[in-house]
Amino acid sequence: MGTRILTVEDDERIRTAVRLALEDEGWEVEEATRGEDAVGAFDRSPADVVLIDIMLPGIDGFEVCRQIRRRSDVPIIMVTARADTHDVVAGLEAGADDYLTKPFVPKELSARIRALLRRARSTDGSTAKMRFGELEIIPSEGVVTSEGRMVHLTKTEFRLLVELASQPSKVLSREMLLERVWGHDYFGDGRLVDVHVRRLRTKVEIDPANPRHVVTIRGLGYKLQP
Repeated sequence: MGTRILTVEDDERIRTAVRLALEDEGWEVEEATRGEDAVGAFDRSPADVVLIDIMLPGIDGFEVCRQIRRRSDVPIIMVTARADTHDVVAGLEAGADDYLTKPFVPKELSARIRALLRRARSTDGSTAKMRFGELEIIPSEGVVTSEGRMVHLTKTEFRLLVELASQPSKVLSREMLLERVWGHDYFGDGRLVDVHVRRLRTKVEIDPANPRHVVTIRGLGYKLQP
């Protein structure tokens, strides 16, 4: 089976342009024009990457993202017609891994998807367990536990946690994390890191409002500490 991309877009011109660009890369493309149809299509045949426009008839892109995220940790890219901070943050909080702002060029879209696929399919060769208080991480198995309970993370959240854990107590800047977690060819900004750190804290911290492990160092970045 080849790589399958589910694209959710109600504008026919954009949808056709995206499909042609993705098919040129050799990927199989399934299209949906409504949010409900997208969720149904994903349930019938899960995709390798999902591309979701925010403004859709029926349920909007945020809700589509939330529903798919409840079903899977598949990489998701949200598409917004404006670089509005609220839309970007809301999309990431809904569970997206990345975002694109219209208009975008097909080459940029393809680069984002390739980066997501590389991260989704890569494995960490390390077999060592890493422990930070009640938090235990096993990179080779993709396992995180807190107080002995399994913690479910998306692939991006897991890679972010492992990157921080690989250099304990060392401050990693947003730029460093963008490069190491999202890829060298990433064109985005620090909002991706900030939102994913917030999501990560809700899952691995006993008190996310007062994090013990994933700590912000104001003006510098983030670090993971025991």
